[in-house]
Order: sequence, then structure tokens, then C-alpha cells
Amino acid sequence: MSKKAYLLLEDGLLMEGILIGKPGTTGGEICFNTGMTGYQEIYTDPSYYGQIIVNTTAHIGNYGTVDAEQESDTPKISGLVVNDFSTVFSRLTSNQSLQQYLEKHGITGISDVDTRMLVRYIRNKGAMNALISSELTPDEMKNEIKKVPSMDGLELSSVVSTKAGYTVGDKGAPFRVAALDFGIKKSILTNLAARGCYINVFPAKTNFATIEAWEPHGFFLSNGPGDPAVMDYAIQTVKQILETNKPVFGICLGHQLLALANGISTYKMHHGHRGLNHPVKNLVTGLGEMTSQNHGFAVSEKDIEGNNTIEVTHLHLNDNTIMGIRIKNKKAFSVQYHPEASPGPHDSRYLFDQFVEMIRQEQLQTVSN
Repeated sequence: MSKKAYLLLEDGLLMEGILIGKPGTTGGEICFNTGMTGYQEIYTDPSYYGQIIVNTTAHIGNYGTVDAEQESDTPKISGLVVNDFSTVFSRLTSNQSLQQYLEKHGITGISDVDTRMLVRYIRNKGAMNALISSELTPDEMKNEIKKVPSMDGLELSSVVSTKAGYTVGDKGAPFRVAALDFGIKKSILTNLAARGCYINVFPAKTNFATIEAWEPHGFFLSNGPGDPAVMDYAIQTVKQILETNKPVFGICLGHQLLALANGISTYKMHHGHRGLNHPVKNLVTGLGEMTSQNHGFAVSEKDIEGNNTIEVTHLHLNDNTIMGIRIKNKKAFSVQYHPEASPGPHDSRYLFDQFVEMIRQEQLQTVSN
């Protein structure tokens, strides 16, 4: 017999459904992802740490789970909300059902919820905390939800970052890239390695001297969770990296940190961008891109208007938020979205080529001098 569960939003909205995953109680900031596929990649993206995910796709779990589709070693979400949940799957290559996967990793969720209504509610009201429970009464949940911390002002990258450095790729590869792990996705490392990069992944709080001692040809600033404005340690490191004048590429949180290191503030968005279908315009080429996005903070448009060293390279076509910048007097650029985009779309993977070409040109210049 199915076990009952409740979803409570901090403004008092209560929804009843069916328990999925592990029995228990879990809390976090509730947000929605509009991707039609790739639920396992979503759940294992470290940028979702501390968040409850609402999948807008009606059917979740119908193709099971595969170890190769992990973006990190374990799911990083706090909880899960879906409409129709399938405990059976049709894909022959799947290792196990999504239910088995969630139970294995201790993730509590709720199904049989009107996610269309819920998403419209979040879009109107904005991001807020929520609680899922299969063991507490609605009245008990009202007290428990008060304990869930606000994402605004929360530093989480050092929590999800690797505890020890490691390398990815061929040691004999032509390009050495130092990657700061603020919550990096495996697909990013795969894309860099496929383009001739040997990557040394450093923990989030690694000091600049240690990173520079490895003598990298370029630096990568990763995605990750939490509020970038409170990451003073990372902002200082990025400033030191920029002083080397070596190529720098940032994605998502890395984009925000690059902006902060150049005096551009960030702000918490009303409900964020999360999905695989976000339209972005490349202002350099004039071309449009369909992009994968996952962020609840953005770079200040107002601050950029008054900054002569920053050029905006990409804009979101739905709301005109800043999607990409470059530093005019440096070999540094970043985007707010995810060009590695696993499972897709892959319109923006040229950005990895752009970064690697920047490193190659830097090497040629160094040799010629």
C-alpha cells in the first residue's frame, strides 16, 4: 500500500501526495526544472545542493537510472516533487529503477502532486523554502520548516567541493588547466579532456599559490551551489588568477565569481532559470542558442552599465538577464549557462573550443617571445 506524504511551502501552501524514495522528512529551497529528459543528471548536479526539485515533465522514472549518467558521485538534491512516478522502466541499459536509486541514496520525495499548478505558483510567488515529509503531521511540519536555512547568504560550494585534488585526462596532453571545484559537473571535465586538456581539479578553498605552483596554462571556474556574494575566499582567488593574464573560463557560479572579482554585484532571482530550453543570444555573432541552465542568482545589469572593463557577450531572450561576459583587458570570459549540457542541448559547446584556442594562442605567443 502506498504511503502518504505531504509537501509544505513556507507560505503555508500544503499539498498531499504519495511517498517516493526513502521515508522521512527533508527541507530545502523549492525550484522547478523544465527539462524533458535527464532527471538523473539534474539530481546529481552539485549546483542543486540544498534544493527540492520539481520536475515539470509529467512522467519521471520511466527510463530508470544508469551509472554513466551521474554528474557527481551521488544525488545532491534535498528532495523531489513529481507528478506521475514510475517504479518500472523500459530502457534495457538501466541498472535499477529510480525508486531503488532514491532509496539507495536516502532521497525523500513526493509524487501524485499537481506539478503544473505548483510550478505556476512558484513562478508567481517566487523561490521559497519547502518541506517534504512522510512522518510528520501538517502541524508538525509548520514548526520544522522554520529550521530550513534561506539560500540567500548561504555558502555551499565548500560543502560539495572535492576534499582532495585529483586529475582528469591525459598527462601528456598539450594544455594544462587548473579547475576550481565549487561543485563541478563531470561532463565539464569530459569536454575539456576531449579537447586536449589535462585538468587538475582543486578544492574550492585552495589558495592561489598552490594552484599557480602547478603551472597551468589556463584556469577554469566551475558551477556550484549557494550565494556567490558571500564567497570572499573565491573572489580573492579569482582576482589573483586574473593578475596572471592567463586564459580564464567560468561557467554559472564561476561566471558570477568572475563578475564579483571585477566589481559587479550579484542578486537572487525571483525564481531562477532551470531547464534545457532557455533561449540565449550571442551578441558577438548575432546567433541564438538553446541552452541548459541552472541558477538562482544573476549578475547585476545595472552594475555592468557603469563598468568599462566588462563587455556583455550573451543575453537571455526571455528576460534580458546577463548570460555571458568577457573582461576587455584580460583573456577571461564566462557564461551563466551550461555549455556541457548533459544530456543536451549542445549548441554552446563551441565555448570549450574558444577557451582551448585561447590557451593555444597564449602558448604560441609565449614561444614567439
